[in-house]
Amino acid sequence: MDFISKNLPYLLAGISVGGQYALIAIGYTMVYGILRLINFAHGDIFMVAALVMVYASASFPLYVTIPLVLISTVLIGFLVERVAYKPLRDAPRMSIMISAIGVSYLLQNLALYITGGLAQIYPSIPLISNSVSIGPATTKVVTIVTPVLTVLLVVLLMWLINHTKIGMAMRAVANDFETSRLMGIKINSVISMTFIIGSFLAAVGSLLYFTNYASVVPTSGAMPGLKAFVAAVFGGIGSIPGAVIGAFIIGICENIIKGLGWTTFSDAFTFALLIVILIVKPTGLFGEGASDKV
Repeated sequence: MDFISKNLPYLLAGISVGGQYALIAIGYTMVYGILRLINFAHGDIFMVAALVMVYASASFPLYVTIPLVLISTVLIGFLVERVAYKPLRDAPRMSIMISAIGVSYLLQNLALYITGGLAQIYPSIPLISNSVSIGPATTKVVTIVTPVLTVLLVVLLMWLINHTKIGMAMRAVANDFETSRLMGIKINSVISMTFIIGSFLAAVGSLLYFTNYASVVPTSGAMPGLKAFVAAVFGGIGSIPGAVIGAFIIGICENIIKGLGWTTFSDAFTFALLIVILIVKPTGLFGEGASDKV
């Protein structure tokens, strides 16, 4: 009982941050599922959402700022796909990957120019920033809201993918890109929708994440983005449920390690886990082995 009361705050924090990683990881796994591309700029889109929130909240009330953050992030994700990835649709995969890395550095440097390299204080969001007691632990309301909202958004996303026309098109393109194109599916619309959904979820994740980590710098998206990518690989990249489960496992393990007093090794654990997974089961927990067509 003493062990539970001592580690409950870390467990709750792990569930919360796991949900936030999950919302970012879904963007990675969806884009990979359709384009076979790791969108290295995805973590930076998450960071840009936080900066939009910082600057917009200085001029507008919260009920205007939050929709503005969501819409702006979706537009940025859409523009990144159209400008950096669409022209390279038939280019070698390495060219698209280099473009993704270029977009990542471009967003970071734009953020550096706008902020002057100074840390920006993230605004407090009423209700979810308030403290609440759960047994012996005191935490923020966002800790409870995050896993509930994450599960709700994942359920809605799975419904969209399995029961709508655009979802059917996404599944077809993910299964066989070239055949889908020949069958008349609007490939560009499907890919754009994938980036829109991924960017929207990253924006929601940003609102939740920076409520706990109230400082935003141009590199703020790098580590959450990398950990979300590891979660996507761990769960089986291309699998949405796998990405979500992987994110929760990583978030919980990372915070339990902090609870044990090994804070220095919490980030190292995530990447050590990636190495182990790639050696033991390269396709991840829920991934399927892919065979190249000849």
